[in-house]
Amino acid sequence: MKVLFVCTGNTCRSPMAEALLKERAPSVEVKSAGIYAGKGSGASQGTVDALRQDGIQVNHSSQPVSPALIEWADLVLTMTTQHKQALALQYPTYNDKLFTLKEYVLMEDNEVWQQLKTAYAELEEKRAAFIKERGKELEPNEMDRALYDYLSKEISEIQVLEARLPNYDISDPFGGNLSVYEKTMKEMKKYIELLAKKIDNKDS
Repeated sequence: MKVLFVCTGNTCRSPMAEALLKERAPSVEVKSAGIYAGKGSGASQGTVDALRQDGIQVNHSSQPVSPALIEWADLVLTMTTQHKQALALQYPTYNDKLFTLKEYVLMEDNEVWQQLKTAYAELEEKRAAFIKERGKELEPNEMDRALYDYLSKEISEIQVLEARLPNYDISDPFGGNLSVYEKTMKEMKKYIELLAKKIDNKDS
């Protein structure tokens, strides 16, 4: 099993999740990345300190999400619904391996998210077809307006579905003191434990 954790900058939540799962399930291959991450930053000091209190040392180097990483992973677990939605739009062909961490361990077969995945894929298909058909005749600013008008029905339907999603987010400790990081880690540990058990059941 290969698991990729994704957050925003790949310095707080996703490296914390990566370190916790490596500690709990050494046989699982684990990586982490960030949607807006730079390359080569260490884990935030709060993450390092919170993990150290659990006896876990972390040697982390941040990296952005890439097609190669998405392809490598059997399972892509994000820290928030917003992260997941961003990846779903960017990588529509990989939606079957894309979940928030909390969603995957609590409610894998969420009906609204299944509908959303289909809606994202259909939106991307229509967008690509429109660009192929009209791309040469429209200026970039005209293309944006024309695309929005053409896809307004699909965008509206997606917004309605997104509003119905449960809260599957793990709080971002960025900028907080150690107690804020400890609170996030306490929450994270609960879901990493559930994830490890779920992976064990799949492997057995």
